[in-house]
Amino acid sequence: MTTQFSAKAVDLAATSVRELNAALHAIREGSNVARWQVLNPRGVHAVAAGVDADVTIEIDGDVGYYCAGMNKRATVIVNGSAGLGLGENMMSGLIYVKGDASQAAGATAHGGAIVIEGNASGRCGISMKGVDIIVKGSIGPMSAFMAQAGTLAVFGDAGDALGDSIYEAKLYVRGAVKSLGADCVEKPMDDMHRAELYAKLERAGAAGEVDVGEFRRYGSARALYHFHVDNAGAY
Repeated sequence: MTTQFSAKAVDLAATSVRELNAALHAIREGSNVARWQVLNPRGVHAVAAGVDADVTIEIDGDVGYYCAGMNKRATVIVNGSAGLGLGENMMSGLIYVKGDASQAAGATAHGGAIVIEGNASGRCGISMKGVDIIVKGSIGPMSAFMAQAGTLAVFGDAGDALGDSIYEAKLYVRGAVKSLGADCVEKPMDDMHRAELYAKLERAGAAGEVDVGEFRRYGSARALYHFHVDNAGAY
């Protein structure tokens, strides 16, 4: 017998975010509701935060702060733009934003992928810990600050102080970089890195949109791992 999977619509003009999130948190394995549609988000905060289920949540409009924060396993699609802290501390799954994202997109995120069709503001990927972030537009200043692991790929330009105090995250930028932060340097981009970037784009459904040969690679010079008096001015 084939299980029939259904969709559930939630209108935030009539239902609170607390009620929506409580319902999403209550999803159990084997649920026959595999797709949720969120209507009239009107820029409210914390929509679909803390979800831990293999479901797709499509949000029809703009969202506020911390949308899909702490996401685990879910696919969250935003048919609009997102406020501060999109996907903050997410563990796995996919977040796809059709518009722009405000500051600190993917902050401290451990895994999964975030795809932003438009631009991302400052501090994109701050302290990222394993997430893959793909921005098809440009990113603002101080992006990938203290980025520890994961990949940030930018189709457009990057603002000031890219990768400041970076650890081992991998940065790929196709456009211009206004300036690099402390201990962030440009690194060779060879066939291995092009293949790695292509694989990341392919997993996020963005392969073929750009030529990976047009990207430049950035990462840590590893001069700030341990204090040395010769580097004191960079701290």
